[in-house]
Amino acid sequence: MPQQRYADITLLLEGTYPFIRGGVSGWVHQILEALPERTFSLIFLGSRKSDYDEQKYVLPENVVHMECHYLWDRVTAFKPKTCKGNEEYIKNSGKLHDWFRNPCPEFDEAALEKLLVSLGQPSGFTAEEFFFSDGTWQQICEYYNKYNAENSFIHYLWSIKATHAPLFRLASVAHQLSVETGAFHTVSTGYAGFLGVLLHYKTGRPLILTEHGIYTKERKVDLQSLFIREHHDSLNDALYMGMQYQEILWIRYFESLGRLIYKASNPVISLYENNRRRQIADGADSERTQVIPNGMQIERFLSLRAERPVKIPRVIGLLGRIVPIKDIKTFIRAMRTVVIQLPEAEGWLIGPEDEDKEYVEECRSLVQELGLEGKVRFLGFQKISDILPRLGLLVLTSISEAFPLVLLEAFASGLPVVTTDVGACREILEGSSEEDRALGCAGIVTPIADPEATAAGVIALLTDDDRWYAAQKAGIQRVENYYTQSRMLDSYKRVYDQALAQ
Repeated sequence: MPQQRYADITLLLEGTYPFIRGGVSGWVHQILEALPERTFSLIFLGSRKSDYDEQKYVLPENVVHMECHYLWDRVTAFKPKTCKGNEEYIKNSGKLHDWFRNPCPEFDEAALEKLLVSLGQPSGFTAEEFFFSDGTWQQICEYYNKYNAENSFIHYLWSIKATHAPLFRLASVAHQLSVETGAFHTVSTGYAGFLGVLLHYKTGRPLILTEHGIYTKERKVDLQSLFIREHHDSLNDALYMGMQYQEILWIRYFESLGRLIYKASNPVISLYENNRRRQIADGADSERTQVIPNGMQIERFLSLRAERPVKIPRVIGLLGRIVPIKDIKTFIRAMRTVVIQLPEAEGWLIGPEDEDKEYVEECRSLVQELGLEGKVRFLGFQKISDILPRLGLLVLTSISEAFPLVLLEAFASGLPVVTTDVGACREILEGSSEEDRALGCAGIVTPIADPEATAAGVIALLTDDDRWYAAQKAGIQRVENYYTQSRMLDSYKRVYDQALAQ
């Protein structure tokens, strides 16, 4: 791909497009293809290069520049050498950490900009100084004694070093960026968002933030993934319970990055109202926030409705990656109950299996343990147009989602849904306004990690044709009224036009 020197919009992408299919990646590809009048550059941030296979998407022609950076591949090559450290920078960094602990509106943004732009620079604060200076060591010891003295110092020290090391890598990326751009658009907070803040302050270009899911909340869920693998009790908001201190430290770290990103971004976009409120609670200026729901090209799915058989298939499909956050094991356990009552039923797991191969093997073993061979099938990645007409229900058992596009695709193809009560799922199924809710419910919403509730929802819809067809009608009307691609794209065209006008 030719690397041009200018792009209208630079997208900042963490662990998604173009190397991972579905979800946020599908949304990015949708934006790129639907806005050919704009040129885009892509900055992909990954963990290690070995964690990613070949690109899963063919880049549209309006992508004129792409860079890939891997935050954990590069290990510090310099030899340990003690130094004094930049005392002024360390002092100002301490003020920033105090603001993280107790955010207040009077924080000096000019000082913040100066602090961040000089990160990793000889005039500011280098990685060598962070790892080896007397000033940093004294500050770490001071904070440990003040806040964490009852915990292991070694664990605390390595958590501090591990959380800060990628920031220097991102600072290097920001200072070496080889493309000019009209605006930056980060598709999450976290590392991509922090890079956006650095680039915004360095260049003066606007920074747009779209959060499909709340990044900090997702990191909390990630830290509990081992718990989710073995326990299926409903989760609650007490996410810190039972965690080691270093895990809490990581969560607070991402919360702090989130505050920085909210402060620098305008607009701050969410996909549904509850997430907009959470952004405000987490530090976003309410006047900068707005909601732009996902949308889809309805016309692509009209033919699929005609392919649907007269008799409702007793095939239950889960479309998604085979990973813990999708809680595939709850789906498998639910299928055990379903096939007892509906012996002809089948469960299809449709999605890539290369992201967490250990978890995939655990799921396959569970199918065998429950005697579901031949009843629960792993189909891998499939064309959605080939699969949707063959299903009688779409099921989501995720423990965390934002605004899953697959629900809209199911509705557009005439397929009701059973889903856990996460993200915007309830709003999508039941409606977000009085007028929307009047259309009826397009399926059944269940608690998280509850196989029996999931099975009951599946059985209720597959054994009651009137209810199934009412849910189908509600889903079709809802997606056609509120979730079209044209509505979403018109909103992003306005966002981009306003940013580029600056």
